[in-house]
Amino acid sequence: MTTPKARIGTIAAPYGREIWLSEVDFESGMRLLRVTIREGARYTILELDPATADCWAQLMSGWAAAQRRKD
Repeated sequence: MTTPKARIGTIAAPYGREIWLSEVDFESGMRLLRVTIREGARYTILELDPATADCWAQLMSGWAAAQRRKD
C-alpha cells in the first residue's frame, strides 16, 4: 500500500503526451519517484529510487545539452 502521492510537476510533451512526476511514500518508509506517461488512453508508470532517478536525470540532461550545442 502507498500513502497519497505529492505531485512534483507536469510536463507537456510532443504529440499530445503528458508526463507527471510524483513522490510516493510507502508504508514501509520507502519513498520513490513515480513517472507517469500519458499517451492518449494509455498510461505507463515507472517508480524510481533516488539513484536511478539521478542517473536518468544526468543522462537526459547530457542529451539535451548535446542537442543545444548542435543548434
